[in-house]
Amino acid sequence: MSPAAADGPRTVAVGIAHAPVLAALHALAFADPDISGPAWDEDAFARLLLLPGTAAFLALAGEEPAGLVLLRTAADEAEILTIGTAPAARGRGIGTDLLRAAATAACDSGAQAMFLEVAATNAPAQRLYARAGFETVGRRRGYYHTGAGRVDALVLRRALP
Repeated sequence: MSPAAADGPRTVAVGIAHAPVLAALHALAFADPDISGPAWDEDAFARLLLLPGTAAFLALAGEEPAGLVLLRTAADEAEILTIGTAPAARGRGIGTDLLRAAATAACDSGAQAMFLEVAATNAPAQRLYARAGFETVGRRRGYYHTGAGRVDALVLRRALP
């Protein structure tokens, strides 16, 4: 969808047939044993991709999956349900490319704003989202479970063009 440099990562729209790839990549991107969230297995991705307004994108480095984003649009709002980059592919602009693909899809579906949640302790992701125009609009106390206890989720919003 949004190719990077000719030899760099490219972002492509994917569907239900890619649920196994999305689940495996999600497990890799969120392999931190200190954070547990909702189950993101193959069945979860498949069920979500069957819902109207849901879209998924993969970032590919060559032919290897390097990042993913799953979003859902309803009426004039979109929500990023999950976004992640494989640890070996971080720092190469993949998160930015995925956010761009998600925003484009959301706009094409009529969304005026996009939302997401991020752990209050995830400073790198917060910096990425701030650069992409997201602002904090709320907090979900104790949303994420960690080995050290519960962590708040920040609710972020970005207006869409």
